[in-house]
Amino acid sequence: MSIIHKYLTGEIFKCLFFVLAAVISIYIAVDFFEKIDNFMEAGLPFSRIFVFLTFKIPFIIAQIIPVCILLSVIIVFGLMTKNNELIALQSSGVTIYYLLRPIFIIGLILSLLLFFISEVIVPITMERANEIWLKEVKKESAVISKEKNIWIKGDRLITHITFYNPAEKAIFGISINAFDEDFRLVRRIDAKKGLFKDGQWFLYEIIEQNLNQANNQYRIKLYEEKVEKINFLPKDLKRIIKKSEEMSFNELSNYIKKVEAEGYEATIYRVDLYAKIAFPLICLIVCLIGAGIAFKRKIKEGLPVNVACGIGIAFLYWILHSFCVSLGYGEMLPPLVAAWSANLIFSCFGIVILFDAD
Repeated sequence: MSIIHKYLTGEIFKCLFFVLAAVISIYIAVDFFEKIDNFMEAGLPFSRIFVFLTFKIPFIIAQIIPVCILLSVIIVFGLMTKNNELIALQSSGVTIYYLLRPIFIIGLILSLLLFFISEVIVPITMERANEIWLKEVKKESAVISKEKNIWIKGDRLITHITFYNPAEKAIFGISINAFDEDFRLVRRIDAKKGLFKDGQWFLYEIIEQNLNQANNQYRIKLYEEKVEKINFLPKDLKRIIKKSEEMSFNELSNYIKKVEAEGYEATIYRVDLYAKIAFPLICLIVCLIGAGIAFKRKIKEGLPVNVACGIGIAFLYWILHSFCVSLGYGEMLPPLVAAWSANLIFSCFGIVILFDAD
């Protein structure tokens, strides 16, 4: 590695460290003041919120690394431009593309690091953080399994749901078990599917069993459709189910195969699966975009404008990526296209701005 490449790499990583530390501090401070009341109301010790926030740090890092490296590249090259270092290098025969080599390598390394964090660390830490929030703070009684089977305990009532589709507000493989004071099963409902409509749960293809107290025999009734009072709403299920970010790539892939083999729709999770690969590569893309912004001769307003442009580009990427993913969730775009569209568009933008900066 040449002296110039070592210098650029060192400066970018130093800037990345400070930007990352600043953004994480702001994020944690906002989250702290937003949730401290909930922890106090739950009667938890003050230290528990720090444990909760510590578990969230890897997830925060995974979300903000792209914008932080974008700002770092812009700041480093902006300062070099301000100090006429780029002019001196180009006067010595150093080309823009020579300076891009360490930027490309840094972007690739951060993409791999982001994928590793998202795959190995985030699923573990987010599961712990959500467990603290749901069980200790919110006092939720749902038990979440890795297969996304959901168990919900109520007042002498245990409900099991095999699969929940948040896009359709649909539950599948429902079993509702009601017990008396002696914990004897007095009523059981098994339904193939349930839909939340007009503020109620409509169950379909139902087998209902009721205990006859006189002879201890169960009476069985069959229904094609029935409205059932269930003590949870779709927003409760969405909050308690294990999220895609809590699963590794292999775990999510295996879960999709299992869901589809059982005949359920797994479009949402397939979009998230492809996004697990697509999103980390944005680090490489924004490195090239940041270099293009800093190299661009037409921008004469200085470093603050370049930084503002970088923040705006990061914001636009989030909007576009979220929009495309939402279209994938709604099956308006194929899952692969939905996950990669934003990357493809911004890659083209990065190439164009680099050519224009030459």
